[in-house]
Amino acid sequence: MNTQQNYQRLQTQLLAGIVGLGGVFVLGTVWYVIFEGWSWTDAAYMTTITLSTVGFGEIRPLDQASRLFTIALIFLGVINIGYIVNRFTEALIQGYFQDRLRYRQRQRLIETLKHHYILCGYGRTGRQIALEFAAENIPFVIVDLQPEAIAEAQENGFIAMQGDATLDDCLLAAGVERATCLLSSLQSDAENLYTVLSAKTLNPKVRAIARANTEEAVKKLRRAGADAVVSPYITGGRRLAAAALRPRVMDFVDGIITGTNRSFYLDEFFLEETLCPCIGKTLSETKLRGKTGALVLAIRRADGTLIGGPMGDTYLYAEDLLICMGTAEQLRQLSHLLAVSRPYWLHNN
Repeated sequence: MNTQQNYQRLQTQLLAGIVGLGGVFVLGTVWYVIFEGWSWTDAAYMTTITLSTVGFGEIRPLDQASRLFTIALIFLGVINIGYIVNRFTEALIQGYFQDRLRYRQRQRLIETLKHHYILCGYGRTGRQIALEFAAENIPFVIVDLQPEAIAEAQENGFIAMQGDATLDDCLLAAGVERATCLLSSLQSDAENLYTVLSAKTLNPKVRAIARANTEEAVKKLRRAGADAVVSPYITGGRRLAAAALRPRVMDFVDGIITGTNRSFYLDEFFLEETLCPCIGKTLSETKLRGKTGALVLAIRRADGTLIGGPMGDTYLYAEDLLICMGTAEQLRQLSHLLAVSRPYWLHNN
């Protein structure tokens, strides 16, 4: 049971106790008014001192029936007050109020996020994704159903909320309507499928990336609207083969992609027609290499055509995607020169 559910359970129990005590108070007041003929003020006063067991005497003489009723009223009051005190003490001991306060603080923090990433699932894959995001200073929110996973994520300093990512309410609480990208790394393909469907329904512009355990799941997730699907088994097998056949190349590429090689980075830049001053020029004319030192490795045209190792006479067009390599400073200069920001799919939002 998560923090929100604990709080709701406690709130329901306390409310039931208070309503029960209020019902006993009304019952006592009405009894004294009807059977003793007292005024409403006297009846309410008598009921109050009876329920509170302060030890005051009867404000007026009571007949035998009313005395028996008063005894029953005392027992009912003690039971209700004891129940309320017990629930309140339980809340203090188990820290429900503190948990609720932290929960509200996290929700307020999430509500301030924009263009953030939502990571669904904090298992072995999710942990690695979170570490990569943290290293890149990417704003992200972790969603997981297991309290142990959430506690671990929070201990590591990540923003995390407990909930079922397949449910619309949970994704809305994580700010999916304001998010740039959602990554679903849940255990089962069905959960990842439902999460992608929910996310795309709530925000059709969000970039959805899902994990798949089988080739069949890859196809279904793509049909469900996933922008990218990654199978750890298929990808892992290809990487193992590449590491065996081209070990030095793989070491170099892994270092760039994962950031372990801090000298060079790979990045991508989307050329928007109304912003980029280099559109309609060749690479030689833009002098990107000479001005920034960054290397343009490939260009993907708007129709999907991929140009690897573009030459100096290659033209740049609107909606081209440039895949570039360089140092952090070189890539920053290139971003400024192209008048674009990363990641490129922010332009599609």
